[in-house]
Amino acid sequence: MSKYFITGGAGFIGSNFIQMCINKNHKVLNFDLLTYSGNLDNLHITSKNTNYSFIKGDICDKDLLDKSLNEFRPNCIINFAAESHVDKSIDNPDNFINTNIVGTYKILSSSLDYYTNLTEDQRRIFKFLHISTDEVYGSLDQKGLFDENSKYNPSSPYSASKAASDHLVNSWNKTYDLPTIITNCSNNYGPYQFPEKLIPHMIQRCLSEDYLPIYGDGKNIRDWIHVYDHCDAIYELTKKGIVGSRYNIGGSEEKSNIEIVKEICHLLDELRPSSNLKSYKELIRFVEDRPGHDFRYAIDSSKIQNEIGWKPKLKFKEGLAKTVNWYLKNKDWLDNIKNNKYKLTRIGLR
Repeated sequence: MSKYFITGGAGFIGSNFIQMCINKNHKVLNFDLLTYSGNLDNLHITSKNTNYSFIKGDICDKDLLDKSLNEFRPNCIINFAAESHVDKSIDNPDNFINTNIVGTYKILSSSLDYYTNLTEDQRRIFKFLHISTDEVYGSLDQKGLFDENSKYNPSSPYSASKAASDHLVNSWNKTYDLPTIITNCSNNYGPYQFPEKLIPHMIQRCLSEDYLPIYGDGKNIRDWIHVYDHCDAIYELTKKGIVGSRYNIGGSEEKSNIEIVKEICHLLDELRPSSNLKSYKELIRFVEDRPGHDFRYAIDSSKIQNEIGWKPKLKFKEGLAKTVNWYLKNKDWLDNIKNNKYKLTRIGLR
């Protein structure tokens, strides 16, 4: 049994990872401030399990981090905590700088204090994983892939803050010998994703028969990975990952935004046809592009596949169908967010 200290575990990826760990009979402490996108409803199945515990806390609060780590005594810390929506970072970068940069510094500082006081045997198995994004690399043209040696060239306040956090983590490994691993992942999708993101946003707008805003010409391309595959990769790295390394994690599923929206419309036309529309595609509207919108991201995952033996299992078409079905079956989850925290508008478009 491993003991995982998870920051940001009430968010999309973190909550899916916690459910995986609990299903594998590990102990988990979820440390989360519950900002607008943090949602304990994501963990309603897990919350009564005796292996799961929760602390409402800010990763900028070093005293609470120190206390929590020393009481829980984890052998792995995973930093999911982040402000992650590019659109919001354009209008209000303050929270991104504070959480993604200052917060990463605080959790690194607490983790080093904790690690320094472990026994030699405990240090041998301890790892600190920092979950980052492929957006730190900037934009690609039609050809090429990001690998672990790609230069950082962030375009938005969000990606710049994540790039800074990656450099902090790397420096704590180089300077203080904290056993860190950095992961840079492509776009995730799947259950419990907050509806500011493209796929759940478009699903909900279809269900409301509201127009579907597509930035620019809709031809911007992303590499997509189902959150279950991403969580599986992270889990394998907690066991087999080489300390001091960086691993790119991708699904090798490049899709343009307009392709994805049309596929969502096609799925909903079959699963939940509209009485007012021949097809949900009628709702598509092209809107002004956001500032600094990178054209294409694509990930070379050969390092983690060759070193760790991980590879994604879900193809995008199958995963998207499962995702649309999940949101249809869990409309109450979406409605609760819509009613309490989030309105059906794109955030950050000027």
